[in-house]
Amino acid sequence: MAEEQLIELEGRVVQVLPGTMFRVELPNKHVVLGRISGKLRKNFIKIIAGDQVRVEMDPADVTQARIVYRLRGSDQRARFGNGAQARPGGGNRR
Repeated sequence: MAEEQLIELEGRVVQVLPGTMFRVELPNKHVVLGRISGKLRKNFIKIIAGDQVRVEMDPADVTQARIVYRLRGSDQRARFGNGAQARPGGGNRR
C-alpha cells in the first residue's frame, strides 16, 4: 500500500491539555488536537501555551495533528527575563 502524504503546517499552541496533548491554532484559524511526537517526548522538550510548533496532519483526519518540532523565536529570551540565560544543565540546584 502506498504511503499517504502528510500535511505539514506551523501553528501556535493555545491550550495545554493533560496527557501531553495540546490545542493548536493553525494559520487558517482552525484549532486541532495535537500530540507530541516520540522525539519530543524522548528528549523532554517542554511545550507551553504560546509556543510556535510545526505539526504533521494526515489528510484523512484533519482534526488531529502530531507535533514534530517546537520552533525557536525571538520571544524565547523573554521567558527568562531581561536577557538572562537559563543555566546550562538546567534544573534547580542547591
